[in-house]
Amino acid sequence: MTSPRTKAVEDRRKHARLPRKATLITSCLAVCLAQIALAMPATLNGLFQQSLHPVGSQLTWISDAFLLPVTVLELTFGVLGDLFGRKRLLVGGTALLAVGEVVAATAGDIPQLWTGQLLGGLGAAALFPTTLAMVAAGTHTPRDRARGIAVWTASLSTGGFVAPVLGGISGTYGSWKLSFVIVAALAVITALVCWLLAEDSSSPEGRSLDWGGQITILIGLFALLYAVIQGPTDGWGSPSVIGSFVVAAVFLVLFVLAEHRARSPLLRLGLFRNRAFTIVSVITVVGMFSFLGTAYATSIRIGVIQHQSPLRTSMAFVLLGGFSLVLTPLISRLLERANPRWLLSGGLLLMATGDFWMATLDIRETSLGAHLAPLGLAGIGYAFSIASVTAVAVNTVPVRYTGMASASTSLLRDFGFTLGPALIGAVALGQAASAFRSGLSASSLPPATQAAATEVARAGGPLAVNSLPPDSAPGQAVSLARDALGQGYSLGYVVCGTAALMACLLAVSALRGDRKNAPSPQESSAAGTPATTAPEPL
Repeated sequence: MTSPRTKAVEDRRKHARLPRKATLITSCLAVCLAQIALAMPATLNGLFQQSLHPVGSQLTWISDAFLLPVTVLELTFGVLGDLFGRKRLLVGGTALLAVGEVVAATAGDIPQLWTGQLLGGLGAAALFPTTLAMVAAGTHTPRDRARGIAVWTASLSTGGFVAPVLGGISGTYGSWKLSFVIVAALAVITALVCWLLAEDSSSPEGRSLDWGGQITILIGLFALLYAVIQGPTDGWGSPSVIGSFVVAAVFLVLFVLAEHRARSPLLRLGLFRNRAFTIVSVITVVGMFSFLGTAYATSIRIGVIQHQSPLRTSMAFVLLGGFSLVLTPLISRLLERANPRWLLSGGLLLMATGDFWMATLDIRETSLGAHLAPLGLAGIGYAFSIASVTAVAVNTVPVRYTGMASASTSLLRDFGFTLGPALIGAVALGQAASAFRSGLSASSLPPATQAAATEVARAGGPLAVNSLPPDSAPGQAVSLARDALGQGYSLGYVVCGTAALMACLLAVSALRGDRKNAPSPQESSAAGTPATTAPEPL
């Protein structure tokens, strides 16, 4: 018979678990929302091209206007959550994301759409590190933490799965504006649920606002991404692009110096003395660059170049993001029992295989069946990679640095995400422009047609030529533009596959011994912290 004292202890534990479960649910709901907002434009690029007629890098900026604040402000929001409570950021971030979606939904031109995306990105910048920190802070055993991270990453991937379905249906049967309205409504609901159910947490010990670090990293990363995105449009040798690279280098160096001098740094550089954390940071950037570069190339290939409907485009993204839902129970068990470097390296190898396969498909191949296997491999690989890389990064630091490690991991992941569209767009459009010029000069088209097509390409690149009516004079060059774009984005897939393969080799060769060095569950429980890999001194 259970004694009253034992029953009281069990009741307290039961009631303590309820807030943690509610917090896990709200955190996963919020990160899913943020990922939906991030991924939604990918299926709508074709409609943006038809409705707003973006030229040059303007199409890339629609995605990166959202990703840019996510990348440059995640560390700042990680500090704010530690200082003032993560629940406030959870509610405030979802509310700001809703505002951004409304601004985008009412956009009549490219600048307003960029503004909406920028505001939505600010909200998401608060959500990504905050939700991961709340999951990590609310789990106190190795098993619970592994499951919590697996569920969080599955929610992240679920957003990538839901976004194209919503965008495909609303874009095909409504408009691209309806897609943003739907996300705005979801954001309002999520904000209300988080306000009612989420349990607050914070880690203010030794944390304060590091203005020097915040300003220098914001300017440095913005200048770097601006240079990468504008390079193909303005020219890599243009003063604006060269100047941006110089500004980026100067301010990123200043950021490192500021963090060394700061009493409470935005990013504790000592984290990178931990060998496993440093290696997994590099793998995170390279691997996530590969994945979102693949997603961006696919959205341009199917939606913009082939002019397929958003619903058809969404099927490709279901393949890229849907497997995480099916594989979550398996990934959770494997994270508990297997060395995560094998899960990580295996996932990256699958991503590389899918990318190299996609590079071999002809641009005129429009059937879903041809895309099924390569995109499916990339999607399965991503499901394993994102869970493994997150688990390794969070579990290699002491629990008192959970908030900072979560924000750092989110920043590195989303920096890789931001580089994906930027670099792949730059590589693909640069290659396509060169191939189009060569093809046009070698073609048998009349000189007047060649001149007209050249003028269109000079203003908007091969994408603009590809969108011309075939019965117009310069429209006779559409097939040449399509072939050139096919070459360009095939090269983009090769770049993504090479990046994933390099990250895979790094994981196999450099991540080792993590299980051996991890403290036992008994030691961790006695210390009141999760079982983590023994970190090097910070």
